[in-house]
Amino acid sequence: MLSRSQLIEQIKRKKTFLCIGLDPDVEKIPAFLRDHADPVLEFNKRIIDATKDLCVAYKPNSAFYESRGIKGLQSLISTYNYLPKDCLSIIDAKRGDIGNTSDQYAQAFFNEEASGMGFDAITVTPYMGNDSVTPYLKYEGKWVIILALTSSAGSKDFQYLPTEGGHLYEAVIQKANTWASADRLMYVVGATKREEFTNIRKFAPDNFLLVPGVGAQGGSLEDVCKYGMTKDCGLLVNSSRGIIYASNGEDFAEAARAEALKLQQQMQAELEKAEVI
Repeated sequence: MLSRSQLIEQIKRKKTFLCIGLDPDVEKIPAFLRDHADPVLEFNKRIIDATKDLCVAYKPNSAFYESRGIKGLQSLISTYNYLPKDCLSIIDAKRGDIGNTSDQYAQAFFNEEASGMGFDAITVTPYMGNDSVTPYLKYEGKWVIILALTSSAGSKDFQYLPTEGGHLYEAVIQKANTWASADRLMYVVGATKREEFTNIRKFAPDNFLLVPGVGAQGGSLEDVCKYGMTKDCGLLVNSSRGIIYASNGEDFAEAARAEALKLQQQMQAELEKAEVI
């Protein structure tokens, strides 16, 4: 488990707040890997080996594993076991059920003795309220990362609906903050929502924000940092496709490292600018 203080220490030591998404599509990984007993695991291992000094978190998306049935689940368990202990391990599952169902989801991803996986954090959809979040908080030291404001076009369907105090996404953050502290809760905020980061910081001044959408989806790292960074950094910026699919040849791991290094260097500059390091 990686606590808030340990995460901040890693950010300062590695001079980065990069999270790498491990979303291996079997149709896109290099063809030569298919000779391995578990091509997905081999792909992930080489990406991790090439980038582990340049990031502070890894985020497998469960859909890319679940879609492959029992083989995919084994790849996910093996990937979890291979993740560096000094990096935050996030399972991007976006679960959103209630009661005993959420208890089972929490056990699946947090109880290593039961399932073989003990991730540090999980993404959760809060639509069903308290019951869909608190079962995960029963696991001491684990993080819950709540979807707040996403980069998707569909974010306008619900997240911007007006409420008495503003918008629905603001109400989600304010309510969720009554369930746990910034030591246990993070929020997903899309990088393309730069105009909203200042507003979000009014409601979540100390929480870490998991930020997808930089690069391929049009988000600006500079803008995210300008409006969202805190004295402790407070950001985990995720990149998936831009890193792991930088090449589909035998040099894919080297290409992934090169892309991760570019982001790390940009992040170091932003951390220095904000006097976090």
